[in-house]
Amino acid sequence: MAHAAQVMNLAQLLRQTARLFPQRPGLIHGERTWTWAELDRRVDALVAALRSLGVGPGDKILVHSRNNVAMFESCWAAFRLGAVWVPTNFRLEPPEVAYLGSSSGASVMICEQVFAPAHVDAVRASTPTLKHVVLIGSAGAADAMAGAHAYEALIGAHLAAHAPPPGAEVAEATVAADDPLWFFYTSGTTGRSKAGVLTHGQMAFVVANHLADLIPGTDERDVSIAVAPLSHGAGIHMLLNVARGAPTVLMPGEKLEPDVFWQLVERHRVSNLFTVPTIVKLLVEHPAVDAHDHSSLRYMIYAGAPMYRADQKRALQKLGKVMVQYFGLGEVTGNITVLPREMHSADDDDPNAHIGSCGRPRTGMEVAIFDADMRRLPPGEVGEICCRGPAVFAGYHTNPEATEKALRGGWFHTGDLGRMDERGLVYITGRESDMYISGGSNVYPREVEEVLLTHPAIAEVAVLGVPDEKWGEVGVAVVVRREGAGPLDAAAVLAHLEGRTAKYRWPRHVFFWDALPKSGYGKIAKKDVRERLYERGDVPRPQPL
Repeated sequence: MAHAAQVMNLAQLLRQTARLFPQRPGLIHGERTWTWAELDRRVDALVAALRSLGVGPGDKILVHSRNNVAMFESCWAAFRLGAVWVPTNFRLEPPEVAYLGSSSGASVMICEQVFAPAHVDAVRASTPTLKHVVLIGSAGAADAMAGAHAYEALIGAHLAAHAPPPGAEVAEATVAADDPLWFFYTSGTTGRSKAGVLTHGQMAFVVANHLADLIPGTDERDVSIAVAPLSHGAGIHMLLNVARGAPTVLMPGEKLEPDVFWQLVERHRVSNLFTVPTIVKLLVEHPAVDAHDHSSLRYMIYAGAPMYRADQKRALQKLGKVMVQYFGLGEVTGNITVLPREMHSADDDDPNAHIGSCGRPRTGMEVAIFDADMRRLPPGEVGEICCRGPAVFAGYHTNPEATEKALRGGWFHTGDLGRMDERGLVYITGRESDMYISGGSNVYPREVEEVLLTHPAIAEVAVLGVPDEKWGEVGVAVVVRREGAGPLDAAAVLAHLEGRTAKYRWPRHVFFWDALPKSGYGKIAKKDVRERLYERGDVPRPQPL
């Protein structure tokens, strides 16, 4: 009888680092620092506490919290148990979290006290599998909620009872390569969020790949900072730093304040971070970037959306050659392409600038451009970006139809359109859903947005297609003026496109807003832009057929 090969339980990353560097800092939040040994002991105590409640391999642990020590520890406890970590974006409303609880089949909910009782009550009402609620907060956090446990009390009760000598710690569950450890929920741009199943075998590859391709040479002398929720990309990035013994600094509040960020970079000699283009833009345009020493910064990873060239140049001019771009989705944990530091340049004439490219295929991954019939396209032709390799997820939890669609033909289908050049560098044209057809011609909004963002008075822009009786669809541009840059009207916006892009790509309508709506992960949310255009009456809402 064949048996599945066992693999390392990913929680070993924390254990190994705690043994190597027990007294070095592992997590820093405000004035509080936890050493690696302290974090490992606390995770062991949490594992023992949850096991005493009957939690074990395969159970789903829903976690709704802002970035804090419990958010950091909860993933390692879930991994060590052989359970599945189900983190949420803390900005979600109670009904949205209730959906994640019910769709995942959560048996435990760990929730920060500030979100109780509304979020807890919603999950309890929707999730028949839920057995235990653990509240993160003050010592008496659970007193006000019937049947709830206090996070720190659970850990405290088991710390003394479970303090074995080194080498005899609480054992990790034995796992196989395909055993789930994390339900990575998509941001739900096309309907309700889906839980991408990440596994122990997959994530071991991902951690090694990210270390090789994104932050090579990282060790215990490095320091990372988390500016985004640990529930998603920043959480993946945290794993890499734990693997190498580099501590993670958490921002003191949930709101990103550039001045505080740059103070922390200087104070802790931060060397790497994961972020998204909109946050990079916010950080490098703030005057605090010039007021604090950031010479320790070696890698600023940006992902989640392509970065406009104008913003990229500004970041390179302010920070030097520290920018690393990667392209990927949660389903492949970012492992599609990488544009490393040496392939960036602020000089448009520099052959190393690689303008518009999101980089080369990741180590151990294969990338191809396919047409609608799954025929591989030659260099230069636009099609869907697809990939295959060890970083591809195991599918969507309880959603075989979506899994089949995403993995058809043996490749992961990104839903992003792009092209590949003769050297294998990939260029994203836009989301499949972003493209619109005007007068029979395909228009990729990103190409127009790139040009508009070179205008000195434009801070942000979103271009999208809307129905039109004559042309089928036409473009609409929603523009955010740059503060203090002087007047800007629709005529000036269109004049800037003259000679820079074909007229069939020009938007027919230009609107000016104070800000563009963003998703919980900092991306411009075009579906929200579109809905707001309808609500304001700027664009007629399409009538159902």
